[in-house]
Amino acid sequence: MRYQMTAGDHGSPIQLLSPDGERHPNEHFDHYLDDVDGESGAQTLASLYEDMVVARRIDAEGTALQRQGQLGLWPPFVGQEAAQIGSAHAIGADDFIFPSYREIGVAYVRGASLPDLVRQWRGNAHSGWDPFALNMAPSQVVIGAQTLHAVGYAMGVLFDGAETAAVTYFGDGATSQGDVNESMVFAASYQAPVVFFCQNNHWAISEPVGLQAHVPIARRAPGFGIPSARVDGNDVLACLAVTREALERAHSGNGPSYIEAVTYRMGPHTTADDPTRYRDPNELEDWKERDPIARFEAYLGGLGLLDDELRSRVAAKADAVAAELREATIHMPDPAPGSLFEHVYAGPHSVLDRQRDQFERYHGGISSATLVEGGH
Repeated sequence: MRYQMTAGDHGSPIQLLSPDGERHPNEHFDHYLDDVDGESGAQTLASLYEDMVVARRIDAEGTALQRQGQLGLWPPFVGQEAAQIGSAHAIGADDFIFPSYREIGVAYVRGASLPDLVRQWRGNAHSGWDPFALNMAPSQVVIGAQTLHAVGYAMGVLFDGAETAAVTYFGDGATSQGDVNESMVFAASYQAPVVFFCQNNHWAISEPVGLQAHVPIARRAPGFGIPSARVDGNDVLACLAVTREALERAHSGNGPSYIEAVTYRMGPHTTADDPTRYRDPNELEDWKERDPIARFEAYLGGLGLLDDELRSRVAAKADAVAAELREATIHMPDPAPGSLFEHVYAGPHSVLDRQRDQFERYHGGISSATLVEGGH
């Protein structure tokens, strides 16, 4: 095995692409990028680039739709495209993902339909997609709770003898939650096949990461007996390679891994937040120079792959996706009132059945009263 994750010191993040797009050879991690560097590499690189650009356009459209009153809320992820797209491309179809609320780019790569990306944020459903169709749990708004779900699933996988894994995403703020720490205790104790993927975007709402983490977050995991890696979260190739390594560990029975992807939240925490009240604008400008898409474009340009044809094709795809997303949002039908009771429990439940009956009689009474008033 080639595992480089370690319980030792975590200094500079693992980086394969410098901010100016220069590729750094890495004896260890180049092994995990054979499909990028091989004969089919151009196609793989183009796919990563397209997904990053389209994901950013989805984010921009989601923000605009919320500002125009079409969505109740939106969690921007601009600046985090490399962490999400790179890691998502590493995850196998049989692996199960447990996201927070910000992994919209991951859901897009996973195959979620465009209406499903906004359904929850419009208030039309508890979950935008069928978790079992995508092998991806619903977005989790309760900070850190999804890590417990992921470890529970991974323990089940272990007991069943399956060769799949769970991947759970969370932010730097979630690392202070008890749920995250408890999940690492169980993951280490049972050597569960789970990958903890922390997107350290430097801000837990209005609190800087340095307030709660005086050392790199990746150093916490070895205290639980979990090997960890600190990766440049704005380097899509590094995120791809490190996640592949962690999943290789999980699939081969070597237990959990922890990844800290060091990135930056360029937008607000959600569209209900105003980062100008607590964030130095100079910090934002500094991180814009490390923009993950600009970095990847510089790399592709150096390889001679970023020609007019690729730019035009990707731009057209982003335009089409944005238009479809907007159309689907504006014309999304309201859910049937009774759908509130669907998918609450896995099977029949007497209390829920009684509540459903009461609701239907109450709702029917309101409808009848409305009809009577209309008749007068």
